[in-house]
Amino acid sequence: MTLPFDGAISRYFREGAPKEVRKAIETAGKDEIMTASYPYREEMKGKDYDAHMDLLQIELAKMQAGLKATGQRLLVVFEGRDAAGKGGTIKAVTENMNPRQAYVVALSKPTERESQQWYFQRYVDWFPAKGEIALFDRSWYNRAMIEHVFGFCSPEQRAKFFKQLPEFEQMIVDEGIVLRKIWLEVGRAEQLKRFLDREGDLLKQWKLSQIDVDGLSKWDDYCKAIDETMEKSHFKHAPWTVILSDDKKRARIAAIQTILSSVDYAGKDAKVVGKIDEKICGGPKLRA
Repeated sequence: MTLPFDGAISRYFREGAPKEVRKAIETAGKDEIMTASYPYREEMKGKDYDAHMDLLQIELAKMQAGLKATGQRLLVVFEGRDAAGKGGTIKAVTENMNPRQAYVVALSKPTERESQQWYFQRYVDWFPAKGEIALFDRSWYNRAMIEHVFGFCSPEQRAKFFKQLPEFEQMIVDEGIVLRKIWLEVGRAEQLKRFLDREGDLLKQWKLSQIDVDGLSKWDDYCKAIDETMEKSHFKHAPWTVILSDDKKRARIAAIQTILSSVDYAGKDAKVVGKIDEKICGGPKLRA
């Protein structure tokens, strides 16, 4: 089988990955969590996940019906490291939703015209209308992290972004849109393992990009950019919810609980929504 990017990910695993990361992947058992700081040693059992998720899907359907009835607008930003589980989590949120009211925004590289617009403009075009839910698979935070790490924006452009950001998100909230910002955090060994799995799976190779490959050696640069972004964008009016996502199952449940807790809707069952696991879900300090 021909590997994407000439097997660059496998080559990084053999030749470039830190020894402790390589060892963690090589010695990990089935369902074992490799990140030492993660509060659980094994992934959530499938039957427990399925039982809770089935009930949460009903709550999501009730929430969507409630939004349609009241005209509320919900905007959820999903950010996180590459392979942190954004796509899978968004899919878990939307799988039983009416696509006429709930849609995913995953914008590609800006066109030449878009690159000459106000930076936030192309994102605003996708904001939810009355009764809608917009889920952003990456967002305007590209400028703060990816563009910065790879040199796609100048320091001046990034500084301008941070200057305008507080008022921009305040305007979203003042407009009456419910804004939730979710950051999925994955450990280095788990991230690389997921990349290796994608590289060797024909059905998942499309998920890989040159940015993923080039970013493997930029872990520390990402850490610095993420820390700075969290410090400058964790607002009272638009706070971050950080979810540790080494266990995809726990992360998806926590993300859905976070979304369901964001709005009131008819027939809401607080017992079904459940208490969010504070060991894996909280504010930016959870990343420390």
